Amino acid sequence: MNHRGELRGLYAITPETEDAADGLARVRAALSGGARIVQYRDKTGDAARRLTMALALRAATRDHRALLIVNDSPLLALAANADGVHLGDGDGDPAAARGALGPGRILGISCYGDFERARAAARAGADYVAFGAVFASPTKPRAARADLALFRRCRDELGIPACAIGGITRDNARAVAAAGADMLAVISDLFQAGDLAAVETRARAFQALFEEHLHEQP
Repeated sequence: MNHRGELRGLYAITPETEDAADGLARVRAALSGGARIVQYRDKTGDAARRLTMALALRAATRDHRALLIVNDSPLLALAANADGVHLGDGDGDPAAARGALGPGRILGISCYGDFERARAAARAGADYVAFGAVFASPTKPRAARADLALFRRCRDELGIPACAIGGITRDNARAVAAAGADMLAVISDLFQAGDLAAVETRARAFQALFEEHLHEQP
């Protein structure tokens, strides 16, 4: 199945947490608020923990008809029957990941602020690319900044969806969507919103901003 048309809206990236139950509850709250895509990101290296959580997220996203993307591991994505994988710098060869995933799953590639990297990712079979950090990010404070002009250029020259990441908040989300971003990847401003009700409300606010912008487009 080609999911490329579903790559729009709030893209929730799971926060680092030792409390798996709380993390899962927060993701479910974000999904209830309208998050369309969840990326499972866990750099601990605990294979059993990662598979257990990936399977739980697969069930949660399926309940909400949302997509599940696994960060950095095509093998984990396949084991959890996720919708795809996202690769960053050093996470492996995009062409090899495309071959492992097959044609029916999503491949996303981090391109930071480098449009030529995005062009190469598209040639390798990426379904979307990510640019960032678009703003200063508490998750990666030393990350290089990406110009908002990259999103329009990606749409015009590559014809694949682009995801914005890095420091995105309710206050700047509208400007990022207006710049041409198809997806808004959010961690801190979503999952640190407060209790579960606050996370759901924050997700709904992000999604409403994005949908409002889409309705304004000609």
